[in-house]
Amino acid sequence: MTAEAAAPSASKTPRWARKSTVVLVAVILALAVFGTTTQTWIEVRLDPTGASNSDLHVQGSKAATAVTALALAALAGGLAASIAGRIARWIIAAIIALSAAGIILAAATVLADPLGAAQGSIAAATGISGGQAEATATVFPVLAVVAGALLAICAVVLPVAGRYWKSRTKYDAATRARQRTTGPVDEIDSWDSLSRGEDPT
Repeated sequence: MTAEAAAPSASKTPRWARKSTVVLVAVILALAVFGTTTQTWIEVRLDPTGASNSDLHVQGSKAATAVTALALAALAGGLAASIAGRIARWIIAAIIALSAAGIILAAATVLADPLGAAQGSIAAATGISGGQAEATATVFPVLAVVAGALLAICAVVLPVAGRYWKSRTKYDAATRARQRTTGPVDEIDSWDSLSRGEDPT
C-alpha cells in the first residue's frame, strides 16, 4: 500500500522539473561554455597583403578570459543545486543568471570586435599592438552565446522546479522506514534511535 501511495506523488513532478534533469542540463551547458574557450575564437591574419603567410589562432580563454571563470562558477552552482535548500537555490539561481549574463556579454563583445579582442594575443606574438592585421571570429563565440542564453533559462527554471523537490534528511528517512516495517515507535525504540544519532520523533 505504501508503494502504491508513493507512486502518485512521484508522478506529480513534471519531467522538466525533476532535480536530475535540471542539474544535468545546467552542468552540461556550463561544460559546453567551458569547452568553447579551449577552441579558436578568433583567426588573425597578421599580413593581409599576403606577403607573409603568418596567421594567429586565438583561443577563447585568451580572447575572453572572463568566460572561463564564469563557466566554472555556473558549473559549481549547478552541482550545488542538487543538495541545496530552498533559499540556497534562489542564491544559486542568481549566481548562474549573473554568470550567464557575463558569458553572453563577453562573447558578444568578441563577435562585435574580434580585432580588439585579439590585440593582446597579437602584441604577445609580434611585439606590436595594432598594425594592419585582420581578425575574424569563428563559430565558437556564437555557441558560447547560445549556451549562455540556455544557462540563463536554467537559472529561471531552477527555483520554480525546486518547489517540486522534496527535502528529506537521513533522520526522516530512517524514521519513516522503521515505522513502515515495525509500526509506531515505542519508548525503547526511541532510546535506541537516539543512541544511534537518529531522531525518533
